[in-house]
Amino acid sequence: MRTTMTSLAAPPPPIRPAREDAQLIGLVGIAHLISHFSQLLLAPLFPWLKDAFAVSYAELGLLMTIFFVVSCIVQASSGFVVDRFGPRPVLFGGLALLGAAAFGFAASHSYWMLAVFAVVAGIGNGVFHPVDYTLLNRKVHPSRLGHAFSVHGITGSLGWALAPAMLVPLTIAYGWRFALMCAGALAFAVLALLWLNRAQLALDLLPAAKATAAVPAEHSFAFMKLPAVWMCFGFFFFYAAALSGVQLFAPEAARLLHNVPIDWAAMCLTIYMVCSAGGMVAGGFLAADPARCERIIGIGFGTAALIALTIGFADIPAFAVPVLFGMMGFGAGIAGPSRDLIVKRASPPNATGRVYGVVYSGLDIGQALAPLMFGTLMDMGRPKMVWLGIAIVQGVLIVNAFNVRKARRTSLVAATA
Repeated sequence: MRTTMTSLAAPPPPIRPAREDAQLIGLVGIAHLISHFSQLLLAPLFPWLKDAFAVSYAELGLLMTIFFVVSCIVQASSGFVVDRFGPRPVLFGGLALLGAAAFGFAASHSYWMLAVFAVVAGIGNGVFHPVDYTLLNRKVHPSRLGHAFSVHGITGSLGWALAPAMLVPLTIAYGWRFALMCAGALAFAVLALLWLNRAQLALDLLPAAKATAAVPAEHSFAFMKLPAVWMCFGFFFFYAAALSGVQLFAPEAARLLHNVPIDWAAMCLTIYMVCSAGGMVAGGFLAADPARCERIIGIGFGTAALIALTIGFADIPAFAVPVLFGMMGFGAGIAGPSRDLIVKRASPPNATGRVYGVVYSGLDIGQALAPLMFGTLMDMGRPKMVWLGIAIVQGVLIVNAFNVRKARRTSLVAATA
């Protein structure tokens, strides 16, 4: 049983100057921004693409399903590639594929060409979480990891915000093809920046553990026997479900319930994401002590769930809705860095990429399935149930976080037995 203890006891990263850690965190954050930016390459352009290709919104939505299904498959498998060959070449390949996909979208003359390049974009997007978290966990000093995860989450939110802010004005002024070419140029510009700073992204691979009479070598899939890994997978599945509910349907559900003006409702998601980024900054400081991660998650998502119930069932004035969206985003944002730390604490040191690949595939699955549930509730004319569903899922996140801690402690006890 000592092999389990060996897997769970990660060697501390070498002490590096704070400036080098900051440079690495910034480079990884910029790459993560492009990943989230690329997730919304098509969605803001649906009104133009619908007319250009004479397709329905359902057919355009299928492109996003293709993207996330492919991303899920690649994310679960790319962790093995990261652990085998290192994160840097995988990161460069992912960015190149995202840039190529953007130019491919711009050159498309049929719906099926869009579908092909949605597959290409999904492959590129699928590598980022295994790459990013392997670099951060292996190179950043533990005392700065909370801040590293905070920056990582903030840049992802900024990528989501940048896509419509950049693509829609360019489309109005010059057309959707030009806008997508600019998106591709941005991806390749970031790739060039990372190439120039490639020394910061270098990582020595951990040698595979040698088998001995006392300690047999572990299989590449041995980490999948750890209950904490699957608890983390479930956590990210429900996290994605809650986020999808907020991103796709919460503003419209709030508008219907409280007669919120359309322009106010449109601002609610932006307010949520900006306040979520602010919460991640605060959460980075709070997560400096990893022992309180689960409590931070409980407070953050507990606050968010109570606000969701307030929006869904309380009689509140329309002007209060954007404020409550901001408060809910801040609460969820506070939990962000702690969310990433619970995965680190559950990861064997020689399987970081694999663990993050499997765990974060829960995000893609949640984003693929949750819209079906929340969309059905909206079609049934039940906006209150949308908010109840969001609150329930946020409550499940709290329980799941403490279950991860329990499963991790059980593994540690078993290792010493």
